[in-house]
Amino acid sequence: MQIEEYEERLRVAMLHSDVAELDVLIDDDLVFVGPGGGIYTKADDLQLHRSGAQRMSQADWFAVEVRLDGSTCITVVTAALSGTLMGEPFSGRFRYLRTWVQKEGGWRVVAGSVSAISE
Repeated sequence: MQIEEYEERLRVAMLHSDVAELDVLIDDDLVFVGPGGGIYTKADDLQLHRSGAQRMSQADWFAVEVRLDGSTCITVVTAALSGTLMGEPFSGRFRYLRTWVQKEGGWRVVAGSVSAISE
């Protein structure tokens, strides 16, 4: 399976708060920097989806850039997102930077960040 297919699986899982699929795609050692600079773990991310504290109504990927180096892959994703986070609505364009590692027969996100962009 190509990394773009993993990105699509992640997009759909985020959009539908599919905690089981997110659990498969996110590494146990995840370090994620959110748009406000906070640092989050896999447990934090799964809890946001499980509790309903984060609900996405839109998650459209416009560009996925891929840099592959052996069992590590970096993706840069430009996205249009909307939904609610902790009861507050959000909407806009965002850019994800993700580090994927190949282990246990598949790719998993081990590090990432997301930032709002103005383009």
